[in-house]
Amino acid sequence: MGTFCAAQGLDPQVLQQALVKVTARYGTTDIMEPIDTPLVSEEEWLGQVSDVLAADHGVTGVRLTTLADAWFDGRETNHAWVAALRGARERGAFVGMLSNMVPTWDAHWRRMVDPAELFEDVLLSFEVGHRKPSPGMFALAAERAGVPASSCVLVDDLAHNCEGAEAAGWRAIHFTDTTAAAEQLDALLSADLHVTVPVTVPRS
Repeated sequence: MGTFCAAQGLDPQVLQQALVKVTARYGTTDIMEPIDTPLVSEEEWLGQVSDVLAADHGVTGVRLTTLADAWFDGRETNHAWVAALRGARERGAFVGMLSNMVPTWDAHWRRMVDPAELFEDVLLSFEVGHRKPSPGMFALAAERAGVPASSCVLVDDLAHNCEGAEAAGWRAIHFTDTTAAAEQLDALLSADLHVTVPVTVPRS
């Protein structure tokens, strides 16, 4: 978000206030929910944000249309983590991807990894009608993996998503560091070769 604000010449705190105001119109406090469910197109949502920036903060001459380019610009694939996931799959784990994905962002992450080679299933919020940390997302993932919730582990960079997975009967690894997450995943696989490993695409 800092990179995006710098490119647009925006004060991050002002943008945050505008995002919160627009998000509240959709009955949520999660600023991504309106566009990754989606309840509204990203372009329309950002148009509303632009209107609030102008009306409430006097920010004129800025008309936001997409966050995707700024979000992915310069972002490198985490090859060490890809290798860890590939190794998990080679050991017999069902490796899938769960993501709260904005439709217009979909093509960007697919250029960073080969989904067919890396994942046995991909669940995207805008396609399946569920999003992390809702119970429905985890129930659907376990069903499609063909295993009980107790055999699933979520690897995610957001603590509240990990908490949601654990509330749904899963195990969870909070991704803060590639090496640490890979070691925790290896330990789980060594203890239970029937584990399924839905992951997110870490933002950090």
